[in-house]
Amino acid sequence: MNKSSLVTEVKSRIAQKISRLENLISQTRESNSETKSSMGDKYETSREMVEQEIKNLQRQLNEAQAQKLAVQKLSDTTNKSVDSGALVETAMGLFYIATSVGEIGLENKKIITVSPESPLAKAMSGLSEQQDFILNGLKQTIKNIW
Repeated sequence: MNKSSLVTEVKSRIAQKISRLENLISQTRESNSETKSSMGDKYETSREMVEQEIKNLQRQLNEAQAQKLAVQKLSDTTNKSVDSGALVETAMGLFYIATSVGEIGLENKKIITVSPESPLAKAMSGLSEQQDFILNGLKQTIKNIW
């Protein structure tokens, strides 16, 4: 399994997310300033709602930037145990322990990205190949780790 391509795809998705959020914040700020200049004080509630939306988008942007910092530490080296940066195969599928950016298709396989803080990653943390873990009452075995 080519982890280099996987790391690149995760970094790309986070960069796209950051760019999209920055654009949304910019557009929302522009619409808010247009409202201020043309509508007057009687639309104060509307402006406040736009400000709340900007704060929400800014929070999402901060989270994405934190993801970017975490992902910069990832390498494409093979892991011996389940830890951040490990690509893990179980009977349920392939899981990349990095940050959650959704499903990635690579080498005709479906890889689910998960945060190291997720219940799945915590259940597998520190385990090696052929070791078992239990999640939601289901026993699973780690087949491979890259």
